[in-house]
Formats: sequence, C-alpha cells, structure tokens
Amino acid sequence: MLSLNFTPLVPTPVLWAVGAVALVLCILALISRGPVALLRALALALVLLALANPSLVQEEREKVKDIVAVVVDHTTSQTLGDRQAMTDKVRAELERRFGSLNDVEPRYIEATDGSGDDGTRLFAALSNGLADVPPDRLAGVIFVTDGVVHDIPPNVESLGFKAPLHVLVTGRPDERDRQIKLLEAPRFGIVGKDQTIRAVVMERGGTGSATVTVRRDGQEFARQVIRTDAPFSINVRIEHGGANVIELEVDGLPNELTLANNRAVVPIEGIREKLRVLLVSGEPNPGERTWRNLLKSDANVDLVHFTILRPPEKQDGTPINELSLIAFPTRELFQQKIKEFDLIIFDRYANQSVLPSSYFENIVRYVRDGGAVLVAAGPEFAGFGSLAQTRLAPIIPGVPDGRIVEEPYRAHITDTGARHPVTRDLPGSETNPPAWGEWLRTIGSQVSTGSTVMSGANDLPLLVLKREDKGRVALLLSDHAWLWARGYEGGGPHLDLLRRLAHWLMKEPALEEEALRASAVGREIRIERQTMNDTADPVTLKAPSGAETSIPLSETRPGLFTAQVASRELGLHTVRSGDLIAFVSIGPANPRELMDVFSNTEALRPIAEGTGGSIRRVASEGNQDIVVPRILAVRSGSRFSGGDWIGIRPSESAIVRGVSVFPLALGLLGLVLLVGSTLVAWIVEGRRRT
Repeated sequence: MLSLNFTPLVPTPVLWAVGAVALVLCILALISRGPVALLRALALALVLLALANPSLVQEEREKVKDIVAVVVDHTTSQTLGDRQAMTDKVRAELERRFGSLNDVEPRYIEATDGSGDDGTRLFAALSNGLADVPPDRLAGVIFVTDGVVHDIPPNVESLGFKAPLHVLVTGRPDERDRQIKLLEAPRFGIVGKDQTIRAVVMERGGTGSATVTVRRDGQEFARQVIRTDAPFSINVRIEHGGANVIELEVDGLPNELTLANNRAVVPIEGIREKLRVLLVSGEPNPGERTWRNLLKSDANVDLVHFTILRPPEKQDGTPINELSLIAFPTRELFQQKIKEFDLIIFDRYANQSVLPSSYFENIVRYVRDGGAVLVAAGPEFAGFGSLAQTRLAPIIPGVPDGRIVEEPYRAHITDTGARHPVTRDLPGSETNPPAWGEWLRTIGSQVSTGSTVMSGANDLPLLVLKREDKGRVALLLSDHAWLWARGYEGGGPHLDLLRRLAHWLMKEPALEEEALRASAVGREIRIERQTMNDTADPVTLKAPSGAETSIPLSETRPGLFTAQVASRELGLHTVRSGDLIAFVSIGPANPRELMDVFSNTEALRPIAEGTGGSIRRVASEGNQDIVVPRILAVRSGSRFSGGDWIGIRPSESAIVRGVSVFPLALGLLGLVLLVGSTLVAWIVEGRRRT
C-alpha cells in the first residue's frame, strides 16, 4: 500500500508560521509586481515543501481474519426445559458454518452465573472475552441465550464496538410455569405461639387455582387450595426451639417449565420467652451452688430454687411467725404450674413425704408429655428414701443396688458417650486417662434403659440419658460435679458438661443424637449427619431442578459423618436421610435466575436492532426442529439481517509486515528544484526590469 507522508524538519507551529508569512509575501508581490511574482511564490512553496519533508511510504500489509464473538449462555435459567439441548445444537451448527468462512475466526465465550446474585451477565462476559481484540477487528457478535440477561447496556453507544449484534433465543413461546413467592416471612417466633406466613402463587398458562402443601421439619401439617395470583396466608405453630423449617410447595402444571420455583422454605428460629427451670435441693450440699451458678449465669433461664431445710420429721414446735423461710409450695409447683417448667432438677432429693405420691404421678405425666427431669443423685438415692422407690420409678433409667463407692476416680467417656453430642469432644477427654480432676463418690445402680455416656469408679454407670415418650430424663449418679467447679486436682469441664446436659434435656437442636444438617460455602454443600449408629447410610441430595443424587458419607469423628459436594445449580437444595430432612440454599434464597424463567425476545431487541443486528427464536411453538440462520458478509449498508440470514461486517484489518520510505524533498532532486526555481525567478525579473 503506497501513501504520502510528511515528517517536518521544524516544529509544526514554526512550519505553519513560515507558511503564513510566505502567503502574505506572495499576495503583496502579486499586487505590486503582477504575474511575474508567481515564480517567487513557486520558490517559496518549494521551500515550504522541503521543510515539510514529504516522502512516499510503501507498507507491506497482511490481511488478518475478522473476529466474530459467540457468547454461549450457560447460566441456571438455561438448564430449564430443553434449552440446554437447544444451545448445544445451535453451537454445533455455528461451528459448522463458521468452518466454511476462511476469513473469519469465531471466538466462543462461555457465560456462567455471576457471583452472588448478579444473574446472567452476557455483556460482561463479552467484554472480558474480547479484552485482547482491537475494536476494528470485530466483525460481529452472536448471543446464544434464553434472553434472560441482567446487564443490558442502556444504549448502543455503551457497547464499545460498532459490529452488529445478533441474538439467537432458546426456549419456546408456549412455555408455562408456576412459582411461589413469599410476601411476609417471620425470622423468629415464640415457642408455642403461631406465626403467619403470607405468599402468592404466580402462574402463566395455568388453571387459576392451585393446591399448596405446608410442611414443618419435613412433616406435612396443612393443605390448602388457593387462587393463583392472589395473596394467601398460612398460620404456623412454632413447636420447638431452634430452627423450625417451614416448607410451602405448590403442585405443578402439566409440562411445566421447572419445578425449582414451586417451593419456598422459611426457617423460623424458635425462641422461648424464658426457659423455666425448677431446682429442688433435698438438703444443703456443696453441689447446690454449682447448679445455681450454672443456671443463673444464663440470662434466658428463669430459675425457681427450693432447698428443703425442715422435713416433716424435724418439726420442733417453732411458731410459724418466727420462721424466716417460706413453706415449700408443693401443690402450686407440682400440680397447678408444673407444665410451665422446661426442666425439673432433683438435687440430692430424698423422699421425705414432702411430695405426695400423686405429685410424682404428675411428674411422670409431665415428662411423657414432653417435659424433662434431671436426677442428680447422692447417698440418699441408695437408701429407702430413693426416688427410685417412688412412683417416679417408671421413668428413672436406673435402679440403685445399695452400693455407695467412695474412692477417687476419673470419670470416663463410654463408647456410647463418644458418639453422643452431650459428651463427645468434652474438653480433656482426648487423652487417656482424661485430663481432668478426680471425683470421690459413685452411687451404684443397675441401668436397664437409656444410654450410659459416662462411667465412674469400677466402670459403674455415672451419667445415663433416656428418652421417655415425648420427654427426656437424665440420671447423674454422683454428687461430686462441684469438685470440678472448685478446681480440685485441676478441676474439669463442669460448665460444658452440665450446660450441654441441661440443653439436651430442654431439646436444644444442636444436641440431638439423630440430626441432619447442611450448609453452603460458595458452590460447595457441606452435609453433616449426627447418629448414634456405627455407620450412616448415604443421603439423598435433591437439586432445585428435581435431580436427585445419592451422597455417601464418611466418619470424621465418632457419631459424626460428613460429605462435601459441589453444586452446579442455584436455589434451594433438599437433603434427606430417612425421616430427617435439611435444606440449604446455593446463592440467594430467591436467585434472579429463577425469578423470571420465561425465555424473552424483547429485552435484548432494542440493543440488538440498534447495532443493525437482529433477535429471533431458534425453535417455534410445537416444532422440535432447531433453525439457525445463514451467516453472510455484508460490506455496506446499515442492516445486517434478513428472513433466514444474519450478517457480519468484514473489516480491513491487517498486520504491517514491512515499510519502505522514499523521501521527496531531500537530496539532488530537492537541490535542483530549489536552485532552479530561484534562478528562473531571478532571470525573469531581471529581463522585466530592462
């Protein structure tokens, strides 16, 4: 390619100044001397031309291929229906057609879900994929997408390129779908109280009514027929502390696009107004303060504590008005208000006829209806006044054998206790013998029911846990836990042990023996299965699309089995193990990708047609065939599409392989022209004077 180039020998402003002065002089010469002054003008022009230093430049250019960017949408919405199959067919056809175009290099760019809740960002993917391509090499852009795009520029000028944009839309115009949307969902609720959830079922191509099934912790408790596209309310009773997982599911439509948005899950944290604990000490003892300090340290615990100082056999005739202590309100506590307590603790309590037999029967009913009792036994448990000799005996997991073993020992975690959340990983238990202080007394007992999680002297049972219908019972066969609190021989984890014990009795979800939990870190799902069994069966992971996968678990600690799996889908995942169920959401609870799932040909139309491009579906209603338009090169005009074709704009981009420069104003030629023009002007003007 040949071109004329100027490389001034003086700065450009100086060259322009000299030219202006020369122009003025030429005009004055023409006015005063007439046409003869043209020779001077010619001489000055040649001088200016020499100063401009013209040269001919010959470039050796090599034509480069034009770039056509093909952005392929692989976000979550593209997995719905048969869109993924459509996308694969369209890409395969584009690869075949670009293969026949010698001067075009297709660049395929994969677009996946944006981080967080960014949704589909095709234009960001396009910008990143063309970061190394000069704008003038871009001949066209093709999007293969369902049209659900969340980073559409406001105008064509914001694109940063001038090539035509064509959009090939997957999906079908006759798609139908239902989705449930939460309007009001409480995060917290008081245990035993109702909470209201408001939602709406939206549909396209539906029937106008739908059935909504409501489950709590995986168990169905309500079913309601509602009108679609109209808000409805569901009242939910908060049954327990911790997470109450409420699941709302609407029945699907025939040939529905996806069932991933037919469910909504509301985890409501159950909060007790006050954990009411009744502590009854049979007599003053060193462990009494340990229990009291533990329970009073929790601001959420409302403690009622009585110590029996004057049993009936110690009546000495002292006038009532001279007694400083109040009477034990047995009828009020064990008959009228017993159901108000979450936990009853008998601390070294002996049957001294303070409580009638009918009250013990009330306690048994209270436990079987969901209450909790802890018996912290001392020497009295082995005698005739033992609670095991009362009508409380059916729920107590051990029967005393009359032995009181008073010798130093270190409490041990049993094999069962190593798997139980109350005693597993108890600080100090990782060594043998355990790294904690000794206790000095064990009450012998024959354990017939429940789980022995700690053993004492001579491997006698020390701590026994038992479930009784809906309630729970614990039996601690020593009154020396206070030695750990006092730091005897280094002390021990009394706070961890007693707090876990109390919370297990009050049904703290984190201390359940059989539990299933799931959490997410990015796209990774971590599954945790707590069990008292030696093995754990694989769990079933259900993705938002409905696809189910069996996930094997591996034991990481005794009784704790885990697995970690990557998820390709955004949205709510369900994990099941038998009757246990857990939910985990990848990404936001209601991702943008699933808010509007219908394929769309209008959102991208203004920006595509503004570049001279087009937008069209690759499949029509009721037609299974995929139609990909022909690709043509269009060198002129403002429209780049037709009925069955799309166009690209070829560029003239090339790589310069070599440059040859031929100066025009230097050397012999320049000297001859300058001298010749000056000589001619001198001769002509000299003759004119004569």
